[in-house]
Amino acid sequence: MKIALPICENSMDAEIHDSFGRASYYLIYNTITKDSEYLDHRAVADQGGSGIRAAQVLADHGVRAIITPKCGENAEKTLRYCEVLVYQSIAGSILQNIEAFVKDRLNLMNEFRPRRKE
Repeated sequence: MKIALPICENSMDAEIHDSFGRASYYLIYNTITKDSEYLDHRAVADQGGSGIRAAQVLADHGVRAIITPKCGENAEKTLRYCEVLVYQSIAGSILQNIEAFVKDRLNLMNEFRPRRKE
């Protein structure tokens, strides 16, 4: 299964970004093959809608689950429409979050941030 995490740098050693839609990069990780791919989120400089665009791009890449500390309501609607689940990240590294996901120790996110007022 392909999962994705918002990250601060293009590295497996990077920190998880604190917001899904504003991340600089996304790590796409295949839990079966252990392959990883990084996507540059060029939309972070755009105002408004960056989470929606990121959600669609990740779904188009075959991602079935997102692990993140925060996610906006509009991005969540897009992810839900694309049948991508959103999990609450835990404190720790990217690898610790991936391991927790694989061991079914992460909770589905149940609170999403309202759209920011520009």
